[in-house]
Amino acid sequence: MANNSTPKVFKLSVMTLAIMNVAAVVSLRGLPSEAVYGLSSAFYYLFAAIVFLIPTAMVAAELAAMFNDKQGGVFRWVGEAMGGRTGFLAIWLQWIESTIWYPTVLTFGAVAIAFIGMDPSHDALLASNKVFTLITVLAIYWIATFIAMKGMSWAGKISKIGAMIGTIIPAGLLIVLAIIYLSTGGHNNMDMSAGFFPDLTKFDNLVLASGIFLFYAGMEMMGIHVMDVKNPGKNYPKAILIGSLITVLIFVLGTYSLGIIIPTKDINLTQSLLIGFDNYFHYLHMSWASPIIAVALMIGVLAGVLTWVAGPSKGIFTVGKAGYLPPFFQKSNKNGVQSNILLIQGALVTLLALLFVVMPSVQSFYQILSQLTVLLYLIMYLLMFSSAIILRYKMPKTERPFRIGKKGNGLMWFIAGLGFCGSTLAFILSFVPPSQIATGSNTVWFTVLIVGTIIVVSAPLIIYSKRKASWISKEGSSFQPFHWQEQTAAAKPASAATASATTNPQGTSSAPRTDTSTPEKKA
Repeated sequence: MANNSTPKVFKLSVMTLAIMNVAAVVSLRGLPSEAVYGLSSAFYYLFAAIVFLIPTAMVAAELAAMFNDKQGGVFRWVGEAMGGRTGFLAIWLQWIESTIWYPTVLTFGAVAIAFIGMDPSHDALLASNKVFTLITVLAIYWIATFIAMKGMSWAGKISKIGAMIGTIIPAGLLIVLAIIYLSTGGHNNMDMSAGFFPDLTKFDNLVLASGIFLFYAGMEMMGIHVMDVKNPGKNYPKAILIGSLITVLIFVLGTYSLGIIIPTKDINLTQSLLIGFDNYFHYLHMSWASPIIAVALMIGVLAGVLTWVAGPSKGIFTVGKAGYLPPFFQKSNKNGVQSNILLIQGALVTLLALLFVVMPSVQSFYQILSQLTVLLYLIMYLLMFSSAIILRYKMPKTERPFRIGKKGNGLMWFIAGLGFCGSTLAFILSFVPPSQIATGSNTVWFTVLIVGTIIVVSAPLIIYSKRKASWISKEGSSFQPFHWQEQTAAAKPASAATASATTNPQGTSSAPRTDTSTPEKKA
């Protein structure tokens, strides 16, 4: 007797998806930058969650569900709304910001390596040494790049293990240590006189707070799972709210845990996480555990970098083969890895790391690159939020398995508009030099941020204007046409439509489809 039953499709539970959202976003690397705010840091975390984290997750969910049968990620979303040029800019920014992100996260990794020793004072001195940090950053990055050249099918497993060892467990441990410390009579170094609401009149006090938006960046990647949950219209928002609440609690309690053990005036952006663990372990007579936690944090950094060295470049590589990048950038090695893009990426990382020469300290270098990363990523988010609203009018009849608001566009305007306004505010604040950090010359600060942003944004627009039909990969590259291209092709005679498909860099070719989405980033 034939079995006519259809196989059951696995669906994620609300709690599972919520935890996946937490794993995609939470990182301990930035806690010291918010610990300087004391009690008011909770305000910034909650504010950024409301005006950025939740809107990002909701908007990305609708867009991902809307185009769940087509590849392209943010390139698809923005390109459908604003055209191929702007779509290319969006995915370019998603790739280049991760390239600029490497030196900052590897600086944190270098500090973790420095703290593997048993002498905290010597470790702190080594961690602040520019030469040591520069050599370590470059060594780790290029080792990871050469490993990526061999193919990295196992990198996903390493990333998951590294996230657990280097992020989730240390986060929980830090909070537990703070509770034990206070309950046994430890001295609270946090200024408890400051209120929950900060002084919002001082712009230079807000610039570090704008960095919280980068903490939450990457949530748009989780939109791909909107169709993997039962009843997405009801359960996806529920998972987002639960995941956001857990994320905010981890960030707030982790930040408070550092503020309790380290006086505000002594907080260092690159070292204070390790110093905080050192101080707690010393208090509990467990100094032997400090090198262990340093190794764990280092594993978390290395696993994340190993995954991301090859990850985001795959998206720009695939789009490039569709005719958006010159043939040089489309070269792959015998393992199918985008070798030339990885080499260009490595050269940019090396150049950025050399900024150590002009910056007054390791933490000032760390801060300026972090701010540049925020600026570039926020431009991409501004494009994404705008596109979600535009597509409600350009593609009103397209099926939306997950939709913000059952009827009309009012709720979309509110959610996407909230995210757009929040991103704009953070973008403006990111240009202001922080009062808490010695960043050296304000001229250097503004020059790096303004000139860096202009160059990065201009590059893809210039490349797009120079594109040629010969840029389409001879091996074949498939990118399904945008809806507006299909409409144009349908209006032409069949022969003209066929010719257009073979000559238009935005058209299609015969290669198998490739997903251009990138792995979840630990901000």
